[in-house]
Amino acid sequence: MMRDQKNIRPSAIAGQWYPGDADRLAATVDEYIDAAHLPGIDGAVVGVMAPHAGYLYSGPVAGYAFAALRGMAPDVVVVLSPMHYPYYEELLTSSHDVYATPLGDIPVHHEALRALDGYLLEELGFKLTAVSQDSEHSLEIELPFLQRALGKPFSLIPIMVRKQSVEVAFGLGKALSRLILESKTLADQSVILVASTDLSHFYPQPVAEKLDAEVLQRVEAFDPEGVILAEDEGKGFACGRGALATMLWTAKALGADHAKVLNHATSGDISGDYDRVVGYGAAVVTRKN
Repeated sequence: MMRDQKNIRPSAIAGQWYPGDADRLAATVDEYIDAAHLPGIDGAVVGVMAPHAGYLYSGPVAGYAFAALRGMAPDVVVVLSPMHYPYYEELLTSSHDVYATPLGDIPVHHEALRALDGYLLEELGFKLTAVSQDSEHSLEIELPFLQRALGKPFSLIPIMVRKQSVEVAFGLGKALSRLILESKTLADQSVILVASTDLSHFYPQPVAEKLDAEVLQRVEAFDPEGVILAEDEGKGFACGRGALATMLWTAKALGADHAKVLNHATSGDISGDYDRVVGYGAAVVTRKN
């Protein structure tokens, strides 16, 4: 099928949140990944947590998450993100056939999304809502990193979480794990999970570091419910807490047993303004080989 015949989701942020020129974008992403100095990672990588601000600010931290995926060749990538725009549905996906970035098109795995809807109806009583021409940056921002880090083209399962509750994240995690483990749709296909989230927003650096450390500790404790509740308890904040908790619950069901924080920084580390910072974290989730 010719590109102009496809139902394309055009980039909403190229040239603003990341470079719009393909060569410059590829070089920028490669530079961030190359600069990551990973600690030892034990076991097979099941998923990662990555930030979603503009590359100037969160790119160095995101490089750590995607360095952990570098050279892997999954058939399918599930990207879980928050939905920052005022949709009313709990869970959303894209009605488009492909996501476009300056680095090329990424096909949306609609067969898998249809199968996921069946599991969601059983677990939560509702399906994904498909939207078109959305402007959500937090999902798209991860795609060029995936395009450069992974060893082959992949298909995408995009999920945007608006209702960030324990019930929805747990139900979505259970539905996703059933999709991966039980469905004929993904039989014999390898899958990687990506959770897109930033951490604390607009606190002074010392406060941000404390709030971020609490969330990251709960990630390393493999405590998805704790990730959700950190904000309710006033102890931590992650704007994509539902996406992050979903990734952890799904990964657990897939046999993952270890989570490791790879890097943390704030916007102040780039801008020099430490009065109102945004926190960024990268983490990897693994299972024993």
